Amino acid sequence: MEALGVMVGLALLFGLAVLVLAVVGTVKAAKAVATKVERHEANARRAVENVTLKAKTYAKPGPQGQISAVRLKLRTSLDGTRQVLESGLAQDGQLGEALALLRRLDTHAAELDGELRILEREPDQGRIAAKLPELRERAERITHSAETMRWAAQDRMHRFADDELSRLGQECESEAGALRHWDTSGGVGGSAAGSAAAGASGAGGVSGTGTGAAGAEATRRAGLTDGRGARPSAEEVLGLTDPLARLADRLRKPSAGPTAG
Repeated sequence: MEALGVMVGLALLFGLAVLVLAVVGTVKAAKAVATKVERHEANARRAVENVTLKAKTYAKPGPQGQISAVRLKLRTSLDGTRQVLESGLAQDGQLGEALALLRRLDTHAAELDGELRILEREPDQGRIAAKLPELRERAERITHSAETMRWAAQDRMHRFADDELSRLGQECESEAGALRHWDTSGGVGGSAAGSAAAGASGAGGVSGTGTGAAGAEATRRAGLTDGRGARPSAEEVLGLTDPLARLADRLRKPSAGPTAG
């Protein structure tokens, strides 16, 4: 019974853990979907507002059109800078600092856009004429700061791309040289082969000379052992060759005494 109770308890704990994980996953998925929907909604609303401001710029001349032009330029500059920084953030982490500064600029730009929106609905043209130069000057400062960061980020990415292309070109040249290794190895191999052949011929010459000397030595030794060379006889060694020859000649001659008798 105790074992069964333990098994039931473990099963309940496992089921509870699965339920908690499922709830947590569902909540995270819902938040992600909501964030994505809000982002798309904000982008769509911003796109509609930009189109409306562009239409007001051309459709309403005078202070109203000028306010719309200032708002449109401010939005366009910030959006362009944000796109450049976010696109290069994955390759260059240092752009994160610029992106943080852009968020601060975006806060000031949102406040300025609210003031311009209020001024756009102002019926007093004198009030609009008095406030518009100040608001335009603030918008130009924000726009200039955003454009400065955007241009710097573009130059930085362009420089990195040039450096990477230069390194890639050097690596390609090195690889091409490695692929053409037969140009140098053939000459070196040919020289080595020629040296080996020369060494072999030299060794052959030395071997031939040694063989000739060995042949002469063998000939000399053969003459000493087979009796057909210049081996001296025992009589020659003892100095008895000439007396024996004279004795033999003397014995071959007929005796003159008995014949005469």
